[in-house]
Amino acid sequence: MKHPKIPLAQTVIQLCKAKNIQHIVLSPGSRNAPLTIGFTHDPFFKCYSIVDERCAAFFALGIAQQIKHPVAVVCTSGSALLNYYPAVSEAYYSHVPLVVLSADRPKYLVGIGDGQTINQENVFKNHIQYSANLKQDLNPEKENAFAEDLPIMKSIENKIERFLGLQQGIQQYNETEINKALNIAITTQGPVHVNIPFDEPLYQMMDALTVTPEIVPVPKPNIGSEDYNAFAEIWNNSKKKLVLVGVLAPNSVEQHFIDVLAEDESVLILTESTSNLHHDNICPSIDKLIGALSEQELQGLQPEILLTFGGLIVSKKIKKFLRTHKPKQHWHVAENGANDTFFVLNKLFKQSINSFFQSFIPLTKALKSDYNPFWKNQMDIRREKHLEYMGLIPFSDFKAFDVLLKSIPNHTQLQVGNSSAIRYTQLFDINPTLDVFCNRGTSGIDGSTSTAIGASITRDNPTVFITGDLSFFYDSNALWNNYIPKNFRIIVINNEGGGIFRILPGHKNTDNFDYFFETKHNLSSKHLCQMYGLEYTQVTDPDQLENALEHFYDKTEQPKLLEVMTPARDNDSILLDYFQFVK
Repeated sequence: MKHPKIPLAQTVIQLCKAKNIQHIVLSPGSRNAPLTIGFTHDPFFKCYSIVDERCAAFFALGIAQQIKHPVAVVCTSGSALLNYYPAVSEAYYSHVPLVVLSADRPKYLVGIGDGQTINQENVFKNHIQYSANLKQDLNPEKENAFAEDLPIMKSIENKIERFLGLQQGIQQYNETEINKALNIAITTQGPVHVNIPFDEPLYQMMDALTVTPEIVPVPKPNIGSEDYNAFAEIWNNSKKKLVLVGVLAPNSVEQHFIDVLAEDESVLILTESTSNLHHDNICPSIDKLIGALSEQELQGLQPEILLTFGGLIVSKKIKKFLRTHKPKQHWHVAENGANDTFFVLNKLFKQSINSFFQSFIPLTKALKSDYNPFWKNQMDIRREKHLEYMGLIPFSDFKAFDVLLKSIPNHTQLQVGNSSAIRYTQLFDINPTLDVFCNRGTSGIDGSTSTAIGASITRDNPTVFITGDLSFFYDSNALWNNYIPKNFRIIVINNEGGGIFRILPGHKNTDNFDYFFETKHNLSSKHLCQMYGLEYTQVTDPDQLENALEHFYDKTEQPKLLEVMTPARDNDSILLDYFQFVK
């Protein structure tokens, strides 16, 4: 097996292998050649080549999102590294373990005007769990360690001893930093950056390894003991307890814990499509429930205790409600800290959700209360009105989502784009057999397609990705790879612009609005599909949509894209009228 000659490259690769970091997403370049040589020649690693670094990082994020273990991205020096930043920030806020391995130029070549050279050290400092800035190996030829004509053998021996001592110190430093960075990625489930300076020659290989780095074990989590009795007493004396669940991977919480909470009349559980929790007593569509409540009704919903777990919340309406109708207590459960989203957080249980419930729920008792029964009844009423409204509205974004979400086969992975796509999805009761994901760390549209493709390669069951037109075109380079599974399905809702901006306050139907906010266009996905080898179908009305969906999910020899052309106007009024109608 071939190895890079540079000891630092050998060290990085061996420690990645020791930490079971198997998926390596590489982008072409020269400075990262030692890493590329090492990773691609070792059959332990699953290597992917993706040219566009921004897409490559989101692709890697999609894999890590699914396997919950670090995935590495490898790039050359210079601006290539900066293209990772959107995915790094998403990983930071979504707690996804991403390892950035950036090749760099030696220090003596930084800041002198060389090409593909920037200040790479600590470049992600505001959105990273750890930055390891490694030291360059000593090069005996470039350091002139043996170049001088020395008069006596003793001087040669002294120089050799000094050189080896310095190199040993550099090797130990690098081993410590790499171990620390990779361990942090595993324990925090977040991104880390390892910056790796290489000097030329870069392409030399050898048959045997020259270094054997020390492997520092991943530290076990240090979760201190917690006295739950005082909190249980508060819980047991409160008749209005709201449990709000954000982004959560499927099967994260043992179902019997949810069953206990959901069957307590004093507990109301609100979830989102991305929560991946299900129970008949759960209210899964927050905005449908609270979208048009009066002040008196909001006061009735105001909880005494708010218990939150999971990631970030999509619903702006629940954020506004809880910021203005604050609970007396807000407790959050998470292993990696908490956001004070509602400006009233007073307790963080820093542990896993299951370990918290295992200790806490035996101390609780169910109470008689009209809190859950009343609001569950309200949700049932809104479900009936929702169905009625869907039968009244014309073909539109909302109507398209109604048809599409009903069509997705059981046990499919559903990846949803940001902006309007996820907000429409939130208004529907999702098939409980689906696993739902969305990049809600920064809520950006920039890498949704790449993430969905990366996530799809980890599963045998199909992946369906629903996205808006602007998001899809923005990330169209995501299709420029050779790894899209045949059972991958893309659905693009094309309303000829950023229609969600029509929902926001402001002057509409003006040239200024159309051009600078809604960004009107006349593009379709047809030619992209031709270029990248996807089967393409376009529909413009509900009958065509129903017909297209009959065979859209059938097995084929290539991935498919369905483009749903919806009217550019009226989507905003149809959505805004919905909340009053269902109430």
